[in-house]
Amino acid sequence: MASNMDREMILADFQACTGIENIDEAITLLEQNNWDLVAAINGVIPQENGILQSDYGGETIPGPAFDPSHPASVPAPSSSSAFRPVMPSRQIVERQPRMLDFRVEYRDRNVDVVLEDSCTVGEIKQILENELQIPVSKMLLKGWKTGDVEDSTVLKSLHLPKNNSLYVLTPDLPPPSSSSHAGALQESLNQNFMLIITHREVQREYNLNFSGSSTIQEVKRNVYDLTSIPVRHQLWEGWPTSATDDSMCLAESGLSYPCHRLTVGRRASPAQTREQSEEQSTDVHMVSDSDGDDFEDASEFGVDDGEVFGMTSSALRKSPMMPENAENEGDALLQFTAEFSSRYGDCHPVFFIGSLEAAFQEAFYVKARDRKLLAIYLHHDESVLTNVFCSQMLCAESIVSYLSQNFITWAWDLTKDANRARFLTMCNRHFGSVVAQTIRTQKTDQFPLFLIIMGKRSSNEVLNVIQGNTTVDELMMRLMAAMEIFTAQQQEDIKDEDEREARENVKREQDEAYRLSLEADRAKREAHEREMAEQFRLEQIRKEQEEEREAIRLSLEQALPPEPKEENAEPVSKLRIRTPSGEFLERRFLASNKLQIVFDFVASKGFPWDEFKLLSTFPRRDVTQLDPNKSLLEVKLFPQETLFLEAKE
Repeated sequence: MASNMDREMILADFQACTGIENIDEAITLLEQNNWDLVAAINGVIPQENGILQSDYGGETIPGPAFDPSHPASVPAPSSSSAFRPVMPSRQIVERQPRMLDFRVEYRDRNVDVVLEDSCTVGEIKQILENELQIPVSKMLLKGWKTGDVEDSTVLKSLHLPKNNSLYVLTPDLPPPSSSSHAGALQESLNQNFMLIITHREVQREYNLNFSGSSTIQEVKRNVYDLTSIPVRHQLWEGWPTSATDDSMCLAESGLSYPCHRLTVGRRASPAQTREQSEEQSTDVHMVSDSDGDDFEDASEFGVDDGEVFGMTSSALRKSPMMPENAENEGDALLQFTAEFSSRYGDCHPVFFIGSLEAAFQEAFYVKARDRKLLAIYLHHDESVLTNVFCSQMLCAESIVSYLSQNFITWAWDLTKDANRARFLTMCNRHFGSVVAQTIRTQKTDQFPLFLIIMGKRSSNEVLNVIQGNTTVDELMMRLMAAMEIFTAQQQEDIKDEDEREARENVKREQDEAYRLSLEADRAKREAHEREMAEQFRLEQIRKEQEEEREAIRLSLEQALPPEPKEENAEPVSKLRIRTPSGEFLERRFLASNKLQIVFDFVASKGFPWDEFKLLSTFPRRDVTQLDPNKSLLEVKLFPQETLFLEAKE
């Protein structure tokens, strides 16, 4: 990497060779070529065999050979000279092709395209045709910084950075069909719309992201914060015809997805309209001198109080970066981000929106692998270094990219005394009195400050305090040095966290095994208890049934008529009944007794007739099938008979 002194020499040589007086433009071109002086000059100036070309008569004057290592060999530019130095021919230095990265967004898809800068815009479209299955003729490729370009345009002529974002519009193709209108609306409400809003008076673009559920009124209020044009004075162009109500959400307004272009300006008042008409009818010649008095009576020449040579009042009047007494830090940082973008452009660090405690939570109190350093940017409008630091250092692409990858960036404005006191209170609470005293003793011209914070187990450590009088290279080196310290600490934290998680996993596995063992034991115990309860229940049922049968048996036994004697005046039948166990039951009955009395006798001995059947031998017959109301004499069980009991199936 070239040192600061080498880069200053390269910058001076580059400006001398190319005639580019704008330092920002020269630095940008050199950074695109990695500070390769020859490659940068070859990319800007056409080569004509190493000669000087006259601007007047086509006369050519041989120029000295250019040696990048000897800046003295470069001709010094002169305001009276009609000639311009050029580089040697490509036969001496061959420029290497430069690769450009494009991320192209189409609806819900992203396509990455990598091409040499010698390719054309049409070649990008041909690649997208294969990827998106969209004909080139139906495709509009948008997002170029220079506006719309032709398909034949060579990428090198656009002076693009290495990384670029584009998007595809297909106005001639119907949108993808949805299952229902409600489903499509719900999907649109969840989508984000990119509104590219051009401020007409200052010719400045704002790229604003809004959700589909945001209303048109919210968009206009946000534009008021950026342009200082009240909503009632805003004059818009580009809204769809269906956007008739400011309360309508963007998803219903008919905006083009994912991007839509709008233009806003200030609505002219009647007085301004009369002045403009007078200006058109009067030839006014403005003569400026070196005394600086040409702005004093600008209103006499039809210039509004807030406009001087095309600059609106909002451009001359610097709005505060942060309100003095914001109720919460999130609202204050929203205004800070909007004002920062308004002053220095959209290429700036992504400032964390929320309290300092929330920034700590996001940076430190996550898994060790996901932790980041915390960068606190302290702004002060009254410092002479602020504009240079913000525009040249903080908004440099290399710094922005490095911060976004490795840091959580939080910002605060110390211009107002109330905001300064509020931050010192937060600083004293989170970092201690030493850091708070260090910031308190900083002089105004030492601002802005950049604090690099690393979270530790017990406290937050301030690794570095970077003052505003620095360069891009020095700022990057100090950020990288802090990152090295953080990375070493992060590796230790990751190791400790992995070991702790391993121990916790073992403990969880042991606890789970113990829990499963307890559940198995409890299940066995519950199963045994259920089994015992079931056995007890069945035993109770069996006892109840036995008691019931015993009660029935006793009642039947008591209801039996007395057994007649052998010598009786009435005929007697003697029955001998064999049980299934081989025992015999013998009893005498009167021949006139009903068969039911025999059944009751057998049941009283424990053989109910609904469970057993009574059979005779010769002839074999089922006595239980006979009419129980008939007498023994009628069923021919007289004077004696042998019967046997058999269980019913």
